[in-house]
Amino acid sequence: MFIVTAITLLIVMAIALIRAFKGPTLYDRILAVNTFGTKTVLLIAVIDFLAGRPDFLDIAIVYALINFISVIGILRFFEYSTKTTVEEET
Repeated sequence: MFIVTAITLLIVMAIALIRAFKGPTLYDRILAVNTFGTKTVLLIAVIDFLAGRPDFLDIAIVYALINFISVIGILRFFEYSTKTTVEEET
């Protein structure tokens, strides 16, 4: 059952990568990268359970925090860069 879950997560991660490369807008791409990071955390947790190594769960939690902070940082960067571009045009 967990092997099926791992394979399904890999398929969903591949779909998220496709959306990240072909996304129509910047925000769709950022959302796809965030989805990919979240599914990576889940995949690490499933591999942790399959391997019986509880230290992988700590790695998954750290990766989730890094993913969250980096997405917020990227969104803030593009929020301020688009505001300055609009103000310079007017």
